[in-house]
Amino acid sequence: MFNKLVTVFRIPELRRKILLTLILLAVYRMGFSIPLPFIDQDQLAALQAKSSGDSTDPTGKVLQVVSLFSASSLSNATIFGLGIMPYISASIIFQLLGSVYPPLEQLQKEGESGRRKITEWTRYATVLICIGQSYFWIKQLSSGALTGQKLIMTEYDWWLYYMLGTIVMTAGTIFLMWIGEQIDAYGIGNGISLLIMAGILAQMPGAGYDLLRPALKDGIALGSEMGIDTLLLLTLLFAGVVAWVVFITQGQRRIPIQSQKHVRGRKSAGGQRQSLPLRVNQAGVMPIIFASSLLMFPYFIFHYLGQVFPNVGILNELDQAFGGQGFIYNLLYVALIYFFCYFWTAITFNPKDMAENLKDYGSFIPGYRPGARTANHLEAVMVRITYVGAAFLALVAIIPAIISSYLGVPPMAASFYGGTGLLIVVSVVLDLVQKIDSHLVMRNYPGLLDAEN
Repeated sequence: MFNKLVTVFRIPELRRKILLTLILLAVYRMGFSIPLPFIDQDQLAALQAKSSGDSTDPTGKVLQVVSLFSASSLSNATIFGLGIMPYISASIIFQLLGSVYPPLEQLQKEGESGRRKITEWTRYATVLICIGQSYFWIKQLSSGALTGQKLIMTEYDWWLYYMLGTIVMTAGTIFLMWIGEQIDAYGIGNGISLLIMAGILAQMPGAGYDLLRPALKDGIALGSEMGIDTLLLLTLLFAGVVAWVVFITQGQRRIPIQSQKHVRGRKSAGGQRQSLPLRVNQAGVMPIIFASSLLMFPYFIFHYLGQVFPNVGILNELDQAFGGQGFIYNLLYVALIYFFCYFWTAITFNPKDMAENLKDYGSFIPGYRPGARTANHLEAVMVRITYVGAAFLALVAIIPAIISSYLGVPPMAASFYGGTGLLIVVSVVLDLVQKIDSHLVMRNYPGLLDAEN
């Protein structure tokens, strides 16, 4: 493997792409060290430390979920506080509209010119979303409605600094969007995905310290809070979960297809048998993101309603039910993952278009007529494998809660054993390896994961 890595950096073009990507990612991480000047960072850091240690505190839950999905740092109120989530939200909105709004659907089919137009609209939508989210966040810090105390310094608590903070955070997200596009154009890998992965991996040192803190304090004797037996079990469990995630993420259902044979004079062409790969996890990480985001709001609402009306017992029960650890929460979590898995697959996978494309290229699935019957067969196969993919996503999503509850692992450390963060990291790493391999194969080098002769 070391020799293959040396080979990667011996290729000038690939070396430039990797170095540029690393430099841009370093600039991205440096931005999280530049806080907004009018926010009391000491009080915010103390509040975040208190919230992270209290599993029932909604502020810590909101900050943790938002930071994980957006590669942001709202807990530190930096210039990159919003992360890249506004751009992702705008992209999802236009992707959803493309399936229900005919003019936008037609624009998607126009090729490169249509994609450029949609990208331009996505950027404008990102600016609008950034303005709304950043102003809302700064107002919450000034009023103390979310955090319980005002975190803006008294001398800066007026509308001019609200506008200044909104402009700075919006500009930060637009700059991150630009970094992602530069990585796409001149670097290696998907820029936006790499930014999110870098934000997730940046949390690993803190999570690792929280995990090993009892061992550093009390030792690793057998039977202790974080003894050698527990650490060994966690290590084996982490390796097993990662291997399983890689296996399912790469899993495919191959549909056999055959091209028609054409006879021209004395020569015949075509008639080859190939396969059409359908991914088991067609929806990716989107169902977990949607389900987590949707369940976050009722928990947040019931928690504060319980504080306003402490004598209403049903509110406290609902607060505990949506607390992220109970049976009802996990049951709803799994149900929503199944729902959004089928929903997102129905949006991104169009069996009719795929059947028409096969027909246009003179290919067919043996035993099924081209056209409607082929489309019905593809849809039936996708429904079956989506059930397996949804079960995989549901199990990965609840693994952190199981590990945190039964092994006493801190929630942040447990999140690296499953959930959206692990899926994103694995998916991005696999995509990055494939793109590096494509450069190596073009120059007759073996891929990074190919066995050496």
